[in-house]
Amino acid sequence: MIAVLNRWCRRIPLLDRWLIGEILAPLLFAVAAFTVVGLSIGVMFELVRRLVEDGLPAWIALQVMVLSLPRFLVLSFPMATLFATLLAYSKLTANSELTALRSVGVSTVRLVVPALVLSALLTGMTLLFNDVIVPKANTRAEVTLQKALGRALATEKGKDIIYSRFGRVSQPGSDRSGRGLKQLFYSRRFDKGEMVDVTVLDFSRAGFRQMLVAERALWNEAEAKWEFLDGQILTLNLNGSTTRVDFDRYLYPLSSGPLKVARLPDDANNMTIAEAIKAERIEAEAGNVKAARKLQVRIQEKFTFPMACVVFGLIGSSLGSRPGSRPSRSQGFGISILLILGYYALSFSFSSLGVKGVLPALLAAWLPVLISLGAGSLLLRQASR
Repeated sequence: MIAVLNRWCRRIPLLDRWLIGEILAPLLFAVAAFTVVGLSIGVMFELVRRLVEDGLPAWIALQVMVLSLPRFLVLSFPMATLFATLLAYSKLTANSELTALRSVGVSTVRLVVPALVLSALLTGMTLLFNDVIVPKANTRAEVTLQKALGRALATEKGKDIIYSRFGRVSQPGSDRSGRGLKQLFYSRRFDKGEMVDVTVLDFSRAGFRQMLVAERALWNEAEAKWEFLDGQILTLNLNGSTTRVDFDRYLYPLSSGPLKVARLPDDANNMTIAEAIKAERIEAEAGNVKAARKLQVRIQEKFTFPMACVVFGLIGSSLGSRPGSRPSRSQGFGISILLILGYYALSFSFSSLGVKGVLPALLAAWLPVLISLGAGSLLLRQASR
């Protein structure tokens, strides 16, 4: 295996191997630094508090920290790419090594190719980690922590299940109908295939408001309806009269949407791409346009977030290749932080526009990437002069 790898490496041009070697050292340093900082701020301080206040066992805290590592490792990849390329190319520029290469006919575009290839590899790694490893690790970390604290395992069983169904609703005292909320399903807990402590608000009939309350609810596959057990139905007429009916068993016509929602992670960031697409379809079928639109943006962002590695690789190598570029490691760190904040501020702004429906989900997610790639191309053009 090592011999095959060596033969493969020898096929890479010497110039590319040399440049990649110059980038790898600051890249590994930056990945470690950003991961440790993120882990400390995001998890470590909270775990220390749990150790002191709740008596959390130290080995459980260590296990949760290890399981949280992939989440912060993924966040560090784009930032480390910017820091490493900026620092490596600035060092080569300061030592006049890039100047010497340009004097023998090597273009600046050719010089940044290794950085872009390495950035593309990191993009693929980030996408893989973010879709395969991070959701499972986050879920496992939450389950481990909640078990140790003796709390309900929301990540294993599900709690506070909310499902909204939208459609055409008749207007009281009129033949006209408009789009609105038809049914609102809420369950306090989902456990072993059962919805526990269920409340359903029904607005589908003109002139009536109906509330169904039950201790348990099961999805009846044969009837394609929900089977509510041990509950009551309260019906409020608009004239002020109220009726109440108790029941032991009642079949209610509603889709299996609540069951599908219960089996999905609450946060889109903890979903795989396949789960996010499934959740978006559920919300679209229920007529919940806003929730479906938000998920459409999040799905696209699962692809655009890894692309930040390529964006930062282009910007960092272009800035570092400019003649006279000589930032120190601390200056490079500061410049990287400013560029990262600017990029993510742009991304969050466009993401909000996508969630609100001002921009299509595809444009909202990809415009920051395209704008930043355009800015990186301009910087590369200036460095080539």
